[in-house]
Amino acid sequence: MTQTSENVTWLTQEAYNQLKAELEYLSGPARTEIAVKIAAAREEGDLRENGGYHAAKEEQGKMELRVRQLTQLLEHAKVGEAPADDGVVEPGMVVTIAFDGDPDDTMTFLLASREYASADIETYSPQSPLGTGVNGKKMGEDAEYELPNGKRASVKILAAKPYTG
Repeated sequence: MTQTSENVTWLTQEAYNQLKAELEYLSGPARTEIAVKIAAAREEGDLRENGGYHAAKEEQGKMELRVRQLTQLLEHAKVGEAPADDGVVEPGMVVTIAFDGDPDDTMTFLLASREYASADIETYSPQSPLGTGVNGKKMGEDAEYELPNGKRASVKILAAKPYTG
């Protein structure tokens, strides 16, 4: 799951299949369902004060946005295996870092796109400031990244293992 450019996301076959199934549902049955909701709400009368109509239209807009996101993601996705267990930080790895080299101030997270986000572990995008700073570093190396306030922070890479979740 290494990322070779801003537009390419590496996905496992399982993740690709799940996202493709979601896209197929949203592009087919879900569109039909929302069209029926909108038509039923439209028949209720005055659209200016029709909460059901406006809620259905908002739901339709969110669904269409997700369809566009999934379409773009899948068009640029590369399907492959999980990264090698070589201690190099890359997307698909569970990374443990120590802030400012303090071995007692640590954090473990998954470096991956939001499609891989898990309730089990915090997820950081490879494009995030922290993700950009640690991506490509090896176990034992130091990395720097920019904080939202413009200051720089440094971390030490303690571990990097492929995500198996």
